[in-house]
Amino acid sequence: MTEDRVAATRASAGQRYLETAEALIRRLTADEWGRIDAAAELMTEAMAKGGSIHAFGSGHSHMFAEELFYRAGGFVRIEPILFEGLMLHASAPLSTALERVSGLAAVILDDHPTRSGDVLLIASNSGSNAVITEMAQEARRRGLRTIAITSIGHATSDVGRQAKAPRLHELVDVVIDNGGVVGDAAVEIEGLPMRVAPTSTVVVAAIANALVAEVAERLLARGIEPEVFSSSNVAGGDAVNRDHLRRAGA
Repeated sequence: MTEDRVAATRASAGQRYLETAEALIRRLTADEWGRIDAAAELMTEAMAKGGSIHAFGSGHSHMFAEELFYRAGGFVRIEPILFEGLMLHASAPLSTALERVSGLAAVILDDHPTRSGDVLLIASNSGSNAVITEMAQEARRRGLRTIAITSIGHATSDVGRQAKAPRLHELVDVVIDNGGVVGDAAVEIEGLPMRVAPTSTVVVAAIANALVAEVAERLLARGIEPEVFSSSNVAGGDAVNRDHLRRAGA
């Protein structure tokens, strides 16, 4: 085979990324379903008793909380913990600095109403920053059940940034491994020293929506119809959502 034909048949970088992301999502059914099942059961128990599901992440992981919140086909009783300083749009370096500040998690939770028996979902690829680990510890002290979505490969690697505190996966009730590589970026390109194209966001979104589907089915099996938002872009959607928000007191 000529060199040109070899090049023509080799998957491009973008194709390799999609293949990697597809494999990681398939892995959730094969390797992580027991943990997803356990997380769904915690969420089902909480919602069946009238509790709420809280979601938190810093940096890019805050998108996990937004993926679940006020979403067509998503639960009404999702309470995202969205602290602007930990996002990236105002100042990315500030977000990185703040997520390493000890004591911030307790202050954020003080401003975010929770009750014992609720569930907190925490997304963090590295599982090492102070705001993440302390959020898990604070939540458990306040009687919440905790679920982490993280990269065990990164969290247990010698290459990851070292931290004295325990990692997120050591502090929660249920751990779901996103299967990502150390550093998150997954695609190597010849001539480029750094890998590109992280996988944690696409995998965490798949986990989030798998949990919603699983919990909805389990609640219905108990005779409980979960409150679910409609799309605002279909006929009658605005009215459905207004009614949900009115009853939720939002």
